[in-house]
Amino acid sequence: MAKIYYDKDVKLDVLKGKKIAVIGYGSQGRHQALNMKDSGFDVIIGQREGKSADDARKDGFEVVSAVDAAKKGDLIILTVPDELHESIYNEIKSNITEGKALGVCHGFSILYGLINPPENIDVVMIAPKAPGPTVRSTYVGGSGVPSAIAVYQDYTGKALQKALAWGHAIGSGRVGIIETTFAEEVETDLFGEITVLCGGVAELIKAGFE
Repeated sequence: MAKIYYDKDVKLDVLKGKKIAVIGYGSQGRHQALNMKDSGFDVIIGQREGKSADDARKDGFEVVSAVDAAKKGDLIILTVPDELHESIYNEIKSNITEGKALGVCHGFSILYGLINPPENIDVVMIAPKAPGPTVRSTYVGGSGVPSAIAVYQDYTGKALQKALAWGHAIGSGRVGIIETTFAEEVETDLFGEITVLCGGVAELIKAGFE
């Protein structure tokens, strides 16, 4: 049976005095960052200029390039779509130096080698089981959404606690952070989204109509 973590299991001092760099300010990026800020964490946004960058500034964040965010951040979280992971990682990888942590919200790019992180960093995942706006609305309402948690690489010996602190920061520790692996998360996510939602639901509607 999978282990489930809650806020009581989190050691917040692992990110005390550290900066979280959120790369991307879309659905997940914006709402996770807002929750992190409201949880008392130091957050910077890596986002190219445009509407999303303007939105981040209006929300009270410092906005810099992805490269500069990776340079300043201790935990660098990619919240952009999977298809952008490889190109963005290649831009910022020289600034993800020894002892830092790379975080992803979906394990596809790591599992299938689109990103090949060096051995001297932590690599972790927090995968909220809801769209970004729901991550935010449940947090504001005093609850949260469950998240899957996985450690791909633990260089510092603190990778799990860093990921748990991230999960706490977005509100998932209030309801449950479920331990998994990168492979399990990718397989269940793809099955749920592609096979069930994109295929199964459509066929169910079609069958009902007929």
